[in-house]
Amino acid sequence: MGSLQTVLPFKLAATDESLTAHGGLALFGEYLRAMGVGSLLDHELPGPGSAAGYDPSAHALPLVLMLAGGGRTLEDLRVLRNDKGLRALLQLEEMPSSDATGDWLRRMGRAKPDSKESDGLAGLQRVNRSVFRRLLRQDDRASYTLDVDATQIVAEKREAHYTYKGEKGYMPMVGHVAELGLVVGHEFREGNAAPAARNLEFIQACERNMPKSKKIGAVRADSAAYQAEIFNYCEATGKVFAIGADQDAAVKAVIAAIPEGAWKKFRDGEIAETVHCMNKTRTAFRLVVIRRPREQDLFEEQSPYRYHAIASNRADEDAASTMEWYAKRGDHSENRIKDLKIGFGMDYMPCGTFEANAMFFSIGVLTYNLYLGFRRDALGKGFEHAQVQTVRWRLFNTAGKVVWHARQMILKISAEAMAQFEAIRERCARLMWEGGMSPETS
Repeated sequence: MGSLQTVLPFKLAATDESLTAHGGLALFGEYLRAMGVGSLLDHELPGPGSAAGYDPSAHALPLVLMLAGGGRTLEDLRVLRNDKGLRALLQLEEMPSSDATGDWLRRMGRAKPDSKESDGLAGLQRVNRSVFRRLLRQDDRASYTLDVDATQIVAEKREAHYTYKGEKGYMPMVGHVAELGLVVGHEFREGNAAPAARNLEFIQACERNMPKSKKIGAVRADSAAYQAEIFNYCEATGKVFAIGADQDAAVKAVIAAIPEGAWKKFRDGEIAETVHCMNKTRTAFRLVVIRRPREQDLFEEQSPYRYHAIASNRADEDAASTMEWYAKRGDHSENRIKDLKIGFGMDYMPCGTFEANAMFFSIGVLTYNLYLGFRRDALGKGFEHAQVQTVRWRLFNTAGKVVWHARQMILKISAEAMAQFEAIRERCARLMWEGGMSPETS
């Protein structure tokens, strides 16, 4: 058997030089600085309990960098903590241990005895709102579509509750603005929270997060939001909506009454529409229905069709156009929640308590929105639709060496990456000149 040297054409040697395997992540760090995220965190979140404690940004910014860079657990903070080159570039002189950050998440997430919500969670909500408003402010549109959906996060934690899908975990609610993909609102919920609970309150909370010059003009959601109070609210505030319909006895009766000649070919089935109302709705609404052939069971009497229905007040268009518009929420909401969970580690909750995981999820939402802003404002052509995994491979994981010359810190990277790095830094500098975020960016 030959020596290792005959198998591998290189030797190993240690160096005291300041190296980093995440040179491109420093560019994302510069974007955070240009956006004023650190100062915003320190302003909105409760400060340390003693003079020896860390500021909120000392805990939260490494978590944002870790999640953007591909880390998933608190232990992954050790990689960032040991990357002396990256820490030097980002001036992270003080960085808490992963255990200290876990304690901070638990402390920030814990509500006071006389309060329903913790100061830490409330502060993070304000940070997320300010970031969202700053990013939305740069878009020319005035009206947006709100996509609302709940998602299951499986977590075998002792305190976690079973979801309606029969697994222990959590069931956060997430609202996106469809046109940009940004998260406008989120609510971390226990696993046993009913999907239909507080949907109107959530929609109203998302609306309050919008800048004064912009509004939510349309709402799309699944059947958990099939509620008279939501329909009435949309009508009263001038919003169009398309919401999955519960197939209760009344809806089934209305579908059965649709004349056979009203059905038209649509995709792999047929489509028709009728008018419906609920006991507490103030106005009637359209009920758009798709039917598809059902595989027949010889031993069971049932309808020959499977039905899917949506309620909508969109006017002056045919049933197919309304259904096509509703179907876009699959890309605009469900797939973006998948990006949030898989791309930014929100499919795993690292802490044992609900409150700490609520803080972690809120930081994950912050990271997701900041990444979308970074992609739009700093990355430039070729990255318009790039998922974070692509940016990690092509940019964040760029190796570099940190050196000092004439009291100046320098990041040395490959010549091939130089033009791209310089262009991104120039865009970040332009953002900084335009000014960061105030606590109430509008």
